[in-house]
Amino acid sequence: MNLEIRPHGRLTLCLIGAGLLGLGACAALTLKQPATAPQPLPTIDRPSPTPRSSGRSDATGLTDEQAQAALVTQNDLGAPWTETRGAATWRDGLLKATTSAGQCQRLLDALYTDELLGGPPRVAVGLDDADTDAQLRFQIGARRPADVDAALAWLKTMPAQCARFTATTEQGAVEDVQVSDASLPEVGNARQGLHVTLATTTTDGQDVTLSLDVAAVRVGQDSFALTNGGLGDVPNDATQAAVQVGALRLADIRKLGRAQV
Repeated sequence: MNLEIRPHGRLTLCLIGAGLLGLGACAALTLKQPATAPQPLPTIDRPSPTPRSSGRSDATGLTDEQAQAALVTQNDLGAPWTETRGAATWRDGLLKATTSAGQCQRLLDALYTDELLGGPPRVAVGLDDADTDAQLRFQIGARRPADVDAALAWLKTMPAQCARFTATTEQGAVEDVQVSDASLPEVGNARQGLHVTLATTTTDGQDVTLSLDVAAVRVGQDSFALTNGGLGDVPNDATQAAVQVGALRLADIRKLGRAQV
């Protein structure tokens, strides 16, 4: 299996024999939209669809407009962050995996489906770092505070329960997965950060590692979660900035909503 290292850390893996992706002859573990993706990844101008009418609020009391206004944007993070070009192909190639290690499968599933708060998000957005091919996915939760706290409590157990385990991708690659605590800004009422790495070795001896910063935060009745991932180094300053901006924006939107009542 051929592994070519291109500028900005892009890795192109030829799939003949054992590859990490299962589509076509060769594919890039970059940020291009997979051909089989069921729908485009949400962007700032095209947020996740919601079945609710535009003025209706969810279980937390946010209206659709308020939830969308609370999303982090490329302007918040600055260059080189831009609107996403599509779901990163490493999501299917590396993050979609199975394990027999207790609660660790639940963690992998939550990371893959973006359900870190225990259920589908209210709205979500994807942003890409054009320099490193990292991808940040930010979501506003649609769950009650007690449910969010339960999800945060579960995430808090992951560094102990799933500190290190093995997982297998759909293509049969064995991954060494490590989970540790990650510090977050002291914002909101409750929060949990994780750092997750999934490492595997190709048949020709080349090492590939997916790194993920994970954050989940409750701000009063509201909540948000994010993942910031990529092959190689992940810009942690973007994670920290997104957490700070997300918490402040949710608090401001809630405060403005009360003032307008």
